[in-house]
Amino acid sequence: MKVKTQFVMVLNLDKCIGCHACSVTCKNVWTQRSGLEYAWFNNVETKPGIGFPKNWENQERYKGGWELSGQNLKLKSGSKLNTLLNIFFNPNLPTIEDYSEPFTFDYSYLKNSEEDIFPTLKPISAITHKEIEIKWGVNWEDDLGTTFESRSKDYNFKDIDSSLYSSFENTFMIYLPRLCEHCLNPACVASCPSGAIYKRDEDGIVLIDQNKCRGFRMCVSACPYKKIYYNYKSGKSEKCILCFPRLEVGKPTVCSESCVGRIRYIGVLLYDRDRIKEAASCDEKELYRSQLSIILDPNDEEVISKAIEDGVPENFLDAAKISPVYKMIKEFQIAFPLHPEFRTLPMVYYIPPLSPIQSGLISESDEDVLPDVSKLRIPAKFLANMLTAGDEGPILEALNKLLAIRIYNRNKILYKDCNEGFLERSNLTVSQAEYLYKLLAIADYSDRFVIPTLHKENYDDNYVKKGIVGFPKNDFGG
Repeated sequence: MKVKTQFVMVLNLDKCIGCHACSVTCKNVWTQRSGLEYAWFNNVETKPGIGFPKNWENQERYKGGWELSGQNLKLKSGSKLNTLLNIFFNPNLPTIEDYSEPFTFDYSYLKNSEEDIFPTLKPISAITHKEIEIKWGVNWEDDLGTTFESRSKDYNFKDIDSSLYSSFENTFMIYLPRLCEHCLNPACVASCPSGAIYKRDEDGIVLIDQNKCRGFRMCVSACPYKKIYYNYKSGKSEKCILCFPRLEVGKPTVCSESCVGRIRYIGVLLYDRDRIKEAASCDEKELYRSQLSIILDPNDEEVISKAIEDGVPENFLDAAKISPVYKMIKEFQIAFPLHPEFRTLPMVYYIPPLSPIQSGLISESDEDVLPDVSKLRIPAKFLANMLTAGDEGPILEALNKLLAIRIYNRNKILYKDCNEGFLERSNLTVSQAEYLYKLLAIADYSDRFVIPTLHKENYDDNYVKKGIVGFPKNDFGG
């Protein structure tokens, strides 16, 4: 066993209102510059929909992530030889049409126009500076804004008759905020010919060394989440850095800080690095539980002693013990990784959303019955295809827990009824339900963000003296 630490984010989809505040602040801080106009390190998609870039979940198209070959893992994009053969022409890259071409307007034309009629503006490409016709965009499907013919191509309708949800009365939607997953088994790192991408040893954040990047873009196609972008001005790839300069001083990421719905939680997990290959190599339906198995209990004395032996800082251990992400992911098992079937072991987790309760789901003769979560408006199979590689069991268990907490607190507040029957049938105690209610509904800043600072002794003294404390020695090859 080799104990390592990983910064993890959990997002509660039940509270996301699709306001895009996270996307806008991230855009302003990290990608508001020449060459990255089309890039969104954080974006919010409406599901069902094909997403950004188009059909990013379809790895038959993009060849991202890993696949199982016998007992071994191999990149879906092919071997190292295949990478070398395609190094100057990668057939699996998304095109600018898949992202949507960024555009602006020639506002000077409004001011200088001498036409008698009121002048109008046409969109001008930010890349070619020529007039373009807008046919698709990054938020084209916002709030189910497109035809069902387009949305029905959602990858998560796999094994579901999507035509059942084409009628208005069956329509459903959820918001899905997305960012780099900072995976334990990142395909982007393995695919990079120049070795520019690496996973930080101290906190698991995946970064790109801009001095080593040669712009081959193999990482772009290898990332199954399509969260690496090519800067066509600098000729290098860039991605979400999980706002590591903020995390290093104990502050949350910009997207988390600006979140209106307070849906984001950040904390530390301990995991067994020696079991990564084993966890990513099991049967597809077992991938979620396999990934869960390598997450270690921070209160286990054996784990603590091994972590100290492996050099895990004491403040990281202390943070892991009270981490909200550990409780949601491992203890209560209500948060799930996005598409574990890509076998990258993603470290951004999602709490599935509850649907509005429809009439007929609760028996009139027995009010003390939980609604059947398998018949809620959002199909459990759709959520399972998105979060547990098609395994509906964990999704239904999580939804039952969330629903039991909601009903228990509603009855307690409105009717002064503390009936614990709902909780017992969902394997929850009253104290657990009240803790989760506080965490999911009314959590304050310190409950949502338990972020240990990195130790100053890990930094180069010359950079510390200059006031730059956000860069460990090994980021500079030291």
